[in-house]
Amino acid sequence: MLESLTGSERVAAEVAQVQVPAQAGTKQRPKAGVLPKRAESLEIYRRMRLIRDFEELVQALFLKGEVHGTTHLYIGQEADAVGVASALGDEDRVAATYRGHGVSLAVGVDPQSLLDEMLGRATGVCGGRSGSMNIVDLSHRLIGCFGIVGGSIGAATGAALSLSRQGKGGVAVAFFGDGAVNQGYFGECLNFARVLSLPVLYVCENNRYGEFTPFESVTAGEIVERPKTLGIPSEQVDGMDVFAVRAAADEAVKRAREGAGPQFIEALTYRYVGHSRADPAKYRKPGELDEWKERDPLTVARGRMTEEGGVEASEVDEIDSEIEALVAQLRAEGLAAPMPDPAELESASEFKP
Repeated sequence: MLESLTGSERVAAEVAQVQVPAQAGTKQRPKAGVLPKRAESLEIYRRMRLIRDFEELVQALFLKGEVHGTTHLYIGQEADAVGVASALGDEDRVAATYRGHGVSLAVGVDPQSLLDEMLGRATGVCGGRSGSMNIVDLSHRLIGCFGIVGGSIGAATGAALSLSRQGKGGVAVAFFGDGAVNQGYFGECLNFARVLSLPVLYVCENNRYGEFTPFESVTAGEIVERPKTLGIPSEQVDGMDVFAVRAAADEAVKRAREGAGPQFIEALTYRYVGHSRADPAKYRKPGELDEWKERDPLTVARGRMTEEGGVEASEVDEIDSEIEALVAQLRAEGLAAPMPDPAELESASEFKP
C-alpha cells in the first residue's frame, strides 16, 4: 500500500500508477480524457509551450538581476493551469498562488504585459507594482495571485458567493498547492461552500512538496478523500496529462455551473525547479526528478496528439519554433520598456475613498 511507503518509493509507485492500469488494492488509474478537436488540441499545446518558455526566460532574467525580489516558477505544472482554463468561460473567475505565472498565461493574460510586470516596467499588467507574486488582471478573469498560502481558496470562495448571487452561471476556481490543505482556509472555505452550495472548483496541485518538505511528511491520509467527507465530489487526475486535466475540469465546471455546488480536483504533478530563487532543491531523492520528467506534460501532450489526435509532428515543431521566436521578442521589448515614474507611484499610493 502507498501508505506504507516513504520518499522515493512512494513517488515511484504513484508515477507508475498513472502510467499503467491499477493493480488490485491500489488507487484507480486517473482518466486519460478524450482529446478535443485538432485545432483546440494544438492551441492547448501552444499555451503550455508558451508557459514553459516564458518561465525559462523569467528564470534566466532573474539570474541576470533583471527580475527583482523573488520568483516561483511553474515549470512542470503547465498541464494543470491550461487543462482547467480550457474549460472556463468569460463569466468565470480564477484565483491563483504566488506560483501564478502559468495560470495567468493560461487564462489569457498578455505575455508581454506579464513579462513587463516581472521586470517592474510601467507597461506591466499592474504597472510594474505587483512584481512576480501578486498579479491581478480582471479583464482576463484573474482576481489575483496570492502570496498567502491558501489565500486563493478564500478569494475564490468569496468570488463564488458573489457569482451565485448574480445568477449568471459563473464559476470561481481556486488553484493551490498540497501545503494549503493543512491551512485553516481549506476546511473553513470548503465547509462554507458546501453549506451554501457555491459554484466553485478547488484545484489542488499536488507537486509533492510544501516548500522544502515532502507532503507525505506533514499530510495525513489522501488529499482527494478530504472533500468527500463534506459531500464534495472529488477526483484525482494525472496532472502531467493536460487532456486528462481538461476532461476532469470540463465535468467539474459543468456540475458547478448547473448548481451542484463545490467541486474538487487533485492534480498529481511535479515542479521541475526549486520552490523559489533560493532553493537548489537538494532535498529531492535520487532519481526522483528523472522519474517525473519521463512524464513531462509537453512530451505527454505531443505524444497523445500525434498518436490519437491526427496531428503531425511537424505541426508541433512549428509551434515550438513560433513560441521560441515570440519569447525572444518578449525579452527584447520587455527590457526596452520604461520604468514607472516615481511621481505616479506616490500618487497611486494615496488612499482615495
